[in-house]
Amino acid sequence: MHWNSNLNFSGANRKMHEFSMTTQIVETVLQEAEKHKAKKVTEVHLVIGKLTFLGLEQVRFSYDVLVKGTIMEGSKLYIEEKDGVVKCSGCGYEGDFMYKDDPMYHLPTPTLRCPKCEDAVSIVGGRECTIKSIKLVM
Repeated sequence: MHWNSNLNFSGANRKMHEFSMTTQIVETVLQEAEKHKAKKVTEVHLVIGKLTFLGLEQVRFSYDVLVKGTIMEGSKLYIEEKDGVVKCSGCGYEGDFMYKDDPMYHLPTPTLRCPKCEDAVSIVGGRECTIKSIKLVM
């Protein structure tokens, strides 16, 4: 059985550590598997926005630790990374955002300014963490 979901873990949970976020994902998948009386979960497909700032390798590591001894053990985790998207109310630009390379942060950080007109922008994509689908054995 292939189950599709639009369960979104953004919003209040946006600032969770990778292990906490992955714990919530695994618990949700296990609940759905139980609801459908599945014997095994073989695949989990996630969509994680770049602006969640979740480390994908840490999510994978946490997943491997958390699924041990459950019907998810041995399942494959697929992660689709979604780019961040901003929208400018000033000029109407919608797309990628500018990065500021400040040595204080040791890595380029996104700015909330329009790359075209320098006006303030709103984030419209890239903050999601969604279970896209799971594959169950009945």
